[in-house]
Amino acid sequence: MTHSRRLWLGFSFAALLALVAIYNSPRSQFAGQSLPEKLSDSEFWSVINECSEPGGYFRSDNFVSNESTFQRVIPELYARTRPGGIYLGVGPDQNFTYIAAMHPKFAFIVDIRRQNLLEHLMYKALFEMSDNRADFLSKLFARPLPPRLPADTSAEKLFEIFNNEETDPALAKQSLAAIHQSLLRHSFVPLLDDSKSIEYVYNSFVSAGPDIRYSFPNQYAWRRFPSYAELMLEADENGENHSYLASEANFQTIKKMESENRIVPIVGDFAGEKALRSVGKYLKVHHASVTAFYTSNVEFYLFQTDDWRKFFNNVAELPVDEGSVFLRAYFNNYDLKFPTVAGARSITLVDNIPGLLSAFDSGRIRTYLDVVRRSMP
Repeated sequence: MTHSRRLWLGFSFAALLALVAIYNSPRSQFAGQSLPEKLSDSEFWSVINECSEPGGYFRSDNFVSNESTFQRVIPELYARTRPGGIYLGVGPDQNFTYIAAMHPKFAFIVDIRRQNLLEHLMYKALFEMSDNRADFLSKLFARPLPPRLPADTSAEKLFEIFNNEETDPALAKQSLAAIHQSLLRHSFVPLLDDSKSIEYVYNSFVSAGPDIRYSFPNQYAWRRFPSYAELMLEADENGENHSYLASEANFQTIKKMESENRIVPIVGDFAGEKALRSVGKYLKVHHASVTAFYTSNVEFYLFQTDDWRKFFNNVAELPVDEGSVFLRAYFNNYDLKFPTVAGARSITLVDNIPGLLSAFDSGRIRTYLDVVRRSMP
């Protein structure tokens, strides 16, 4: 029997055992008690399955963010929010930077694309498998890990090192197999299409390396997007880098939350009938409230139809308090312009959730710009 055949049979047997475990686990974890310190694997998958909707379409793979200034609101978040709440977000790994800064008890990432859920599961495995930032980057991009790197090596130095390393195909195969094994240990039994999607996402990072961009595989589109490395080296208005790779402490914060199943990816349309409302129900019965909801620029697309009304009605079902905030990206595509960093295409805005819901209920929200104007200085 060939090695690859034995490996496949091993995966299949592990998948069968995991599937049995899932079917024998309790069906609903929406119990009326405070949020636990961590979720078991069965609780983790139960929340994902009970909150998720069928996958939808977006025009881009969106492997990484195209918002280069999203860190600039972090000092304001420190002033306006508290740790230990609930973080909601959308999209890929820019959420990790907000999570590392805000220290929520749990985070829920809601995205219309199932591929985003699978990308987050890939990240989950990589965080759990990696001892430190350098180990993480080595596995993510399948580039050799330099020996004896100090733990306090700067993010700038890390990316300088890995930018100069060549991709190792053997390391890529090894890391991809380890990702699948890690997810199997968490009782994740992927469908064939899921396995192919995880492989597709991972191989995209391996192919492009730290230079991967929102527009991949067209790395240099007519509008140049920031690379993964550039996003990790951004800073706030005071010049401080808060990215989840800026320090070993930030990295370990995300690693711990991933290991405890406290970053929960969900497939859902912001205007859908299930995802956000199910998250709201889960939080209410566990006596938890949303501290921050990062929406990127999803509202721009919702206002192209009547879906924005459905979205705000869904947000009204989330438990919030007077300090709960939206974080939204606004691209300066209209006459309404915000001052931003030279060369940046967008700005991140902070808005009070109860205040917006009040404006919506009273009919003061009619257009996308009505929402954006709320953050005008």
